[in-house]
Amino acid sequence: MVLDSLSDRLKESLKKITNIGLVDKKAVIELSSDIKKALIAADVNITLAKEIAQKIRDRGTNETPPKGLTTREHVVNIVFEELTNFLGKEFKEIEFKKKPTKIMLVGLFGSGKTTTAGKLGRYYKKQGKKVAVVQTDTWRPAAYAQLQQLARAMKVDFYGNSSAKKPEDIIKEFEKEFKKYDVVIIDTAGRDSLNKELTDEIKVLNKAVNPDEALLVLSGDIGQGAQSQAESFHKNVGVTGVVITKLDGTAKGGGALTACATTGAKVMFIGVGEKMDAIEEFKPKNFVSRILGMGDLETLLKKAEGAIDKDKAEKLAKKVTKGQGLSLQDLYDQMEAMQKMGPLSQIMGMIPGMGGAVPKDALKGQESKMKTWKFIMQSMTPTEKENPDVMNASRINRIANGSGTDEKEVRGLLKQYKQMQKMMKSMGSPQKMKQLAKMMGGKGGLPGGMKLPGM
Repeated sequence: MVLDSLSDRLKESLKKITNIGLVDKKAVIELSSDIKKALIAADVNITLAKEIAQKIRDRGTNETPPKGLTTREHVVNIVFEELTNFLGKEFKEIEFKKKPTKIMLVGLFGSGKTTTAGKLGRYYKKQGKKVAVVQTDTWRPAAYAQLQQLARAMKVDFYGNSSAKKPEDIIKEFEKEFKKYDVVIIDTAGRDSLNKELTDEIKVLNKAVNPDEALLVLSGDIGQGAQSQAESFHKNVGVTGVVITKLDGTAKGGGALTACATTGAKVMFIGVGEKMDAIEEFKPKNFVSRILGMGDLETLLKKAEGAIDKDKAEKLAKKVTKGQGLSLQDLYDQMEAMQKMGPLSQIMGMIPGMGGAVPKDALKGQESKMKTWKFIMQSMTPTEKENPDVMNASRINRIANGSGTDEKEVRGLLKQYKQMQKMMKSMGSPQKMKQLAKMMGGKGGLPGGMKLPGM
């Protein structure tokens, strides 16, 4: 999940509030202190962490809860609102008012600019836009080949000149070509530090490109050095937005998140994994909801939309509602879709109430088991996948040998499959479907009529 450590500490802080009998001034002060410590541990600037904690303390001890909310619920809402405000409050989307809209990526070595250029190229291509990526890094020898390969894999057009000496010359060379695109993404050179050489280069290139958006790419593990970087780039380029990369798992991330407060530019995207589809729009409300363990259904549904084949999903839904059995091929298709959506821990973190509900080790174990199941099913014939009842000892032995597993694992998959069959068939009755809908909160609600704060 994104920002595991910060998320765990914040959830633990809120858990104290939800478990005590009386939420009084002392409890609010303790909560604000815990949150301050959690933010500082995540590399958030100390001054900012103190400001956020003070706002939570002041509001939590002085404000009267609105009608319909308990003191406990009001305090949780305050935490949600203050963290959301700190992270930019509202989502800022890049607007495409002209053709082409030029997006220039800036940042130091190792921040992930080139990979981000490829990810954004894929992201906008999936939205139906005509995209080109441009390599202007004349400093790093591998930069040209790297972006060219990414562009080819993402099926977007690529421009660059590996023999050019000046970045601005590359822009001038292809400027006329850019007019046929909806969006042009320009990858720039970096250095180990923002020295005079890089500063001068960026200023000249910025003038040649005249970008509609100048996005600062920061690595999630940068720490509090993000503040000086953000200030320097903003001074020389006029940063309009921030992209934070490597924000999955162990990255503290707070330093990079602080950059939006430093520059006044909002975080627009976050990188949440190594795969080319592992990039998300940064929506502060959704993000805070996720790290507090309240879920993020909007992002989850968007991921599902891109991963699930609509025709297959409709057929599967009909089978479930009719109480029909599902085949192993159906199970295989569902696992394929889930893997496209990201790690199980990330998916679980987006489901309201499920963030942290299942131990991380258990989720890793389940992911490993799913990989093994896929290998097993890949060794099956179409007949065996559609009708597992034909399985016998000799077929199981052949499948185990073909998949590099053992017979016990094959039988384990078949056992799980049969249990799933019973569950699906029992859900098929109209009464059961009504019960399931009620459990899920009726008309699009959450279990128990819960509401996400700030939503």
